Amino acid sequence: MKTAKTKGWAGFTLVEIMIVVAIIGLLAAIAIPSFVHAREVSQANACINNLRQIEAAVQQVAIQNGLHVGDAVNYPADVSAFIKLNSAGSIPGCPSGGTYSLQTVGTVPQAVCSLGSTVNPPHILP
Repeated sequence: MKTAKTKGWAGFTLVEIMIVVAIIGLLAAIAIPSFVHAREVSQANACINNLRQIEAAVQQVAIQNGLHVGDAVNYPADVSAFIKLNSAGSIPGCPSGGTYSLQTVGTVPQAVCSLGSTVNPPHILP
């Protein structure tokens, strides 16, 4: 008895490929906003930690130089000796592109990021 051999096509149909692409698109639509949010939160945390280090350095400068409430501290000249500098030899900046500034000694908070509460999550010391 002869058996009929059919020529088999090894491959996927267009519908199967479209379903796979739709599933990948759905997963990307769910994952990308989560990654963006996680990045924003980590940048805010890094900025807040930088602000804490700058405030601690300002307090050390005030103690060492005998500064009183209301005296000004030069940023970054006075503070750079008390902060671990980055690989470029400067005070670490805000990872989101903001700039740091100092208020007078005794002001709460002393170190302020220019982004402040304009971003979510805010770059403000708690």
